[in-house]
Amino acid sequence: MLSDLSVSDSAVLKSIGVDFGATSIKIGVCRGIEVIDRAEPLLTLSYDSPLAIIDAMCYAIESLRANHLDIAAIGLGMPGWVDFHRGVLYQLTNVPVWDHELPVCELMSARLGLPVTMDNDANCMAYAEWKMGAGRGMESLLSLTLGTGVGGGLVLCNQMLRGRSVSSGELGMTSIDYKGKVGPFGNRGAIEEYIGNNEMAADAQARYAAIGVEKSLEDCTPYKLELDARAGDAIAQQIYIDFAEKLACLIMNMMYALAPEAVIIGGGIAKANDLLFEPLDAFLKQQLFPVHYASLKVMPAQFGTDSGMIGAALMALDESR
Repeated sequence: MLSDLSVSDSAVLKSIGVDFGATSIKIGVCRGIEVIDRAEPLLTLSYDSPLAIIDAMCYAIESLRANHLDIAAIGLGMPGWVDFHRGVLYQLTNVPVWDHELPVCELMSARLGLPVTMDNDANCMAYAEWKMGAGRGMESLLSLTLGTGVGGGLVLCNQMLRGRSVSSGELGMTSIDYKGKVGPFGNRGAIEEYIGNNEMAADAQARYAAIGVEKSLEDCTPYKLELDARAGDAIAQQIYIDFAEKLACLIMNMMYALAPEAVIIGGGIAKANDLLFEPLDAFLKQQLFPVHYASLKVMPAQFGTDSGMIGAALMALDESR
């Protein structure tokens, strides 16, 4: 394994991070944990092929490099099945045109003349938090990204855990109910089917409808439910409690299997702070062996919406050495 960057190296060297989302692709120049320049976001679904997407990313990166001639490496965080070691992206679930594998790192490195590293976007968030964020100095942690789905990244024994077929950490696919909802691969009870943003909104909408209150899905986003909960709305408050109970089941399973030092939670819903973290702590206390509970830290991610970009850039620097 390549040696990690020192703190002084990370504070001085520049790299480019790419945070590839289902809606937009964010590209920025990073120096340590600071994003010092950004390209205009690319609209993910406006391209008709993987090669067109790669060409657009390269063009944006070349535009940034015109003002930053000392870029050392490029890192890509991709929301799909990534072979980190080979630099191959197999498929992007939420990008229909990307339905076959391509050697992305090889193609982009040949055009840009710089080393290119690629990993799953949830791993990139975990990397940022482990190296320079909430989990800095820890030897083991679990990182969760809560959004449309549930992304996961695992650090064990001071290494990113990527596993056989480079596919570990897909925690959104793990089950909390063996007779539950069917996931995308036939996996019953996949937690992503219960606590994604869309599922949360649909649950809230149905509960309001049951008492004769009509609300649109747009009125039931995590942020709007947070506002309603803080204003005393009992349904919104219960939605957060139930969300925390389901999330606690996933964390409980990971604690008994892996016993990480910390669970770091990112994504929009983590911004609800006490509404999420207080009931989550109570459920974990009920379900964990006292030694596990006493040694576990559960905390929000430090780097918000830029965590994937920062993590990809840091990882690229580290691997380029």
